Amino acid sequence: MNALVASRDVAHPYAWLAWLIAAALPGLSTRNPLYLLLTLLAVAAVYAALGQRTALTRDWGAFVRFSALLWLLTVPFILLLNHHGAIVLFRLPADWPLIGGPITLEALLYGVTGGLALVTLLLVFAAFNVAVDQARLLRLTPGFIYQAGVVAGIAIAFVPQMVAAWTAIREAQEVRGHRVRGVRDLLPLLMPLLITALERAVQLAESMEARGFGRQVLAATAAERRRIQAALLAGLAGLGAGTAGLGFWPEQPWRAGAALACGVALLLWAFWDQGRRVRRTRYQRWTWAPADRIVLTTSLAAAGLWLCALVLRPGWLFYYPYPPFSPWPGFEPMLGCAILLLAAPAFVHEVT
Repeated sequence: MNALVASRDVAHPYAWLAWLIAAALPGLSTRNPLYLLLTLLAVAAVYAALGQRTALTRDWGAFVRFSALLWLLTVPFILLLNHHGAIVLFRLPADWPLIGGPITLEALLYGVTGGLALVTLLLVFAAFNVAVDQARLLRLTPGFIYQAGVVAGIAIAFVPQMVAAWTAIREAQEVRGHRVRGVRDLLPLLMPLLITALERAVQLAESMEARGFGRQVLAATAAERRRIQAALLAGLAGLGAGTAGLGFWPEQPWRAGAALACGVALLLWAFWDQGRRVRRTRYQRWTWAPADRIVLTTSLAAAGLWLCALVLRPGWLFYYPYPPFSPWPGFEPMLGCAILLLAAPAFVHEVT
């Protein structure tokens, strides 16, 4: 009974995949600090709400704090090395190498917005990995690239496992009276961490070999394999021709669009044909809960509004603090509402 309740409490991965795409769009397409800050607050609310239900938040929290520290270190670096801009905050002696000269507000804003976008993306992926475990992420990979899916799942699990191992080793050494006072005191912590990582790698390799990983082959004849390879080559050629057409013949975009569409269609068919030949066993079907439908609906709405603005009103997203542009960012209420929809999972999980 407890296992049944626990399985129902797990979020649907497709709903959270839509949330991941919608939440990552602002960090990938704009440097406007107002939109980025609003996205960071919405994602932080979701991350905090998920932390009440799972212990993975503690492991990913150290990763998020490290990214924030990296941000704080990069802002002074950009501020001291970039001397362009019209609004001067103060001046350093001109004879100082590299850092000498005017320190401008535009350089400060540029460093802050770049780091803000990075921290936002890292927090988005941290919240997604807390909401969806690695086993479910592995099931999302298509059948024809199951090897890459396993590698990606192992890479995603690396961060929380290393943080958990580091915490356990540090606590065990503190019980023995060890205190970190300098660089030399890190050796009793790093050596057990390295040994633990090697042991985990050996155990993982043995378990994968016992399960026959890498021995699965496509159930296809030689003619079918040649057909798949020809479709892959034709699809890649269509993508290349369409991309080149956008640059060389901008007055006829329909031809480039047709080549891109044909290339994508051929690649999708080849991927589907390969995936259906790989035998996979499903031990448990995913079910859609009301909370998952709310997450999916709000995520699709947020992504749709943002993509419409990106295609139809790209000026709403553009921000560059250096002259001749204004250093003060603009704000559109519609985009703000789209970003606020990303916080819906926090309220859904609070209620449920």
